[in-house]
Amino acid sequence: MEAPGFICVLYCMFTIPATKGIEILPTANWLMAALFSIHYIYRALISPLFLNPSMSPIHPIVFLSALSFQVINGISIGGYLAGYGPTTQRDWAGTTIRIQVGLTIFFMGFLGNIYHDDELREIRRAAARNQTRKAEAQGEKNKEGKVDKVYEIPENGLFRLVLYPHFFCEWIEWCGFWVIGGWGCVPARTFLINEVTTMTPRALSGSRCEVFYESDRKYAQSNDPLFGQSPRTGLEVDVTVSS
Repeated sequence: MEAPGFICVLYCMFTIPATKGIEILPTANWLMAALFSIHYIYRALISPLFLNPSMSPIHPIVFLSALSFQVINGISIGGYLAGYGPTTQRDWAGTTIRIQVGLTIFFMGFLGNIYHDDELREIRRAAARNQTRKAEAQGEKNKEGKVDKVYEIPENGLFRLVLYPHFFCEWIEWCGFWVIGGWGCVPARTFLINEVTTMTPRALSGSRCEVFYESDRKYAQSNDPLFGQSPRTGLEVDVTVSS
């Protein structure tokens, strides 16, 4: 459901310039299109097809909403980069340092996102290994290849400080994307705002999940869903991270 985003961007990049009389787009335009595509090739193709041990079912409304957002966002960013934003190298003059800073921020967020995603995948992989060993011990075989749901809080990386570091790292990533485009890159700014406003409720909802482990009580009291250690209020928060 996320693949249409980068497909729309690439379609715009290869079709709009000719309609606007643009022979060659600036290198920075192609750079931003490439960064957007790299992220979503990982998210939409590599991750679900090759890396995730299993996937939870998705409600049709959620699927259609995500699909609609990807198409609109892809057309917005693609249109800007393909002819409705900066169209000459002169438009990017004096932005070398800004682009380098933006690239650094983008890849810090991107690599952090991959790392913390893999920490969550490891919970499923461990559950799958345990499930397979139990089945083999009982002389059975998991023919369907399904993995039972498990609830566990990872302990590596930024999970020691925040409950949803993969969300936080993705925000850093798209913040870097916006830095590359500059303050006037409205589609990148709008995209970042949409990411924050849609992910924050999910993080807050997940932090109040009904599954609660007694051993995680201290962790729940001292960590905020997104922004690190929060002030102690004397209230217990039920916390879990679903794999």
